[in-house]
Amino acid sequence: MSEKVSVVVPVYKVEKYLNRCVNSILNQTYTNLEIILVNDGSPDYCGEMIDSYAAKDSRIITVHKENGGLSDARNAGMEHVTGNYTMFVDSDDWLEVAMIEKLMNAITKYQADVVQSAFYYAYEEYLLYDNRYYSIKDSPVILNNKSLMFELVKNEKVKNFAWGKLYKTELIKDLPFKKGVLFEDVFWAHIVMQRVNTYVILHQPLYYYLQRKDSIVAMYTSRNLDILRGLKVRHKFIEQYYPELINESLKTILRTSIIHYNFLLLNWKKDKLGLHKNEIYSYIKNNYIQFTMAVKGDKQVEKQLKLFIFHPYLNISYLIFKRVLRRLNILPRPLGMKRVQPLNTSGVPKWRKS
Repeated sequence: MSEKVSVVVPVYKVEKYLNRCVNSILNQTYTNLEIILVNDGSPDYCGEMIDSYAAKDSRIITVHKENGGLSDARNAGMEHVTGNYTMFVDSDDWLEVAMIEKLMNAITKYQADVVQSAFYYAYEEYLLYDNRYYSIKDSPVILNNKSLMFELVKNEKVKNFAWGKLYKTELIKDLPFKKGVLFEDVFWAHIVMQRVNTYVILHQPLYYYLQRKDSIVAMYTSRNLDILRGLKVRHKFIEQYYPELINESLKTILRTSIIHYNFLLLNWKKDKLGLHKNEIYSYIKNNYIQFTMAVKGDKQVEKQLKLFIFHPYLNISYLIFKRVLRRLNILPRPLGMKRVQPLNTSGVPKWRKS
């Protein structure tokens, strides 16, 4: 008998996407599943929809609760998990039909604690595959604990996302997500990964991560700064348990801080008094020596740091100028992602209705 996999799906205001998500789980080639659909107080018909799914398939468990956010919904779902392995799926995303089978095969083959697959950024007309670090044909990568934490801090080959991974349930059962914050995964991932001995990366994209049409700048709010708070919490953890990664952690905090300063600058109405921008600038200025040591040898980040401290507007002007030069082919373009056009037989992208 195959081991049971629990799939936790928080559901909130996703009527348009829910059928695709749930069907992609129900149709998995790996069938010993426990599918936990958590209605997080959704004001639409999502609650009725998940009850309808449960009436048709005994593998589905439904949970209805007052709205508490993504973390609270995941935590509520975890209370019902009985599988040996657990994965999280966001309810507007979807899975390749053999995703869970392939992750379970890797778990067994490599005696892994966690396995992640590559994923597609799914736009309405096309997909993007991040091939900057690996290609689809590359062999799986096996990481030990120290290598894993390094990659997690860099957030390149190992992302902070909770989804797209299969976990041994015993690793995460007692680790709830932090409630009331955005980017809750940043507060959670490093604590989980500290417990991991063997981590496997599969390069075949098996998870579709939906990208909405809304502009990132237009949707930006001060709550997005939760990611900086999460990175600072993680940095204290790194200082205590992985001191050899302190500089890499500081580098990540610096890059992320500058990015969010620029977002606030572009979306100034969300920070009319400049309180958040001032907080970011003061933090970087007060820790300038540590940041300088952390980025030593990385010429691009060194230059950004110096410009930012002299005047933040110089930094964003520098970035815009570089972008113009790249468009004019005066500067080489950075290595980007691979664009994929997955059409079905009718010529319609396969995740859209014809």
